[in-house]
Amino acid sequence: MNQPIAEISKETFWALIAQAKEYPSGPGEWLMERLMDLGPEQARRFDDFAHAYSSLADQYGLWTAASVMERGGCTDDGFMDFRTWLVAQGKEVYMAALKDPDSLVDAPDYQDQRFDCLPHMGDSAYKELTGRSTYEDFDPAQYRALKEELKKDIVYGEGIGYPYTWSETAAYLPKLCAKYMEANDLARLIGQRNDTWNVTSPEIQAARATAQKSKKVKKERGDVR
Repeated sequence: MNQPIAEISKETFWALIAQAKEYPSGPGEWLMERLMDLGPEQARRFDDFAHAYSSLADQYGLWTAASVMERGGCTDDGFMDFRTWLVAQGKEVYMAALKDPDSLVDAPDYQDQRFDCLPHMGDSAYKELTGRSTYEDFDPAQYRALKEELKKDIVYGEGIGYPYTWSETAAYLPKLCAKYMEANDLARLIGQRNDTWNVTSPEIQAARATAQKSKKVKKERGDVR
């Protein structure tokens, strides 16, 4: 039996996500009702947690995984949607993906969008209760402190901060590539451009100059860095 929840914390945020998914015909409506019962402050906290977890998943290696699961690339907006989807999958899937994006091979199919609304329910409940959006009452200092606290529980996998080329992707994410892409798909992408990133971007250039590649890629390609 689920324990009553009185406030939003790391534990209760994930618990509410999990409980909502027990109602596949209306998970958003169920969660909306629970958050409205908790009141505006807790609804806003839920929204902060959802955004913080999404932001903490903003890693190039995970973006590479999203590009594979999209079967050919992932835009900025697409990656935001992907991170929302990832949070909606629950704590176990989320934490495993940040440790090893290839673990998403065991996650529900990426095209299954039934639960994507769940991370947005905090803002929806807050608007219903106050007539204002959580953005209007956003507290930057409180949000930064929350992100730092949540980050302590995350184990980022080695190489997750590197923006991989398509020719490196099969070595980095062999399971996802086998599930979502045909060999000729990768060959076509490598032949067309071999890069899903904007190589003129200072951020991409800095990441490629400073971040470490996965040891799996180094071993496959014989890289020394």
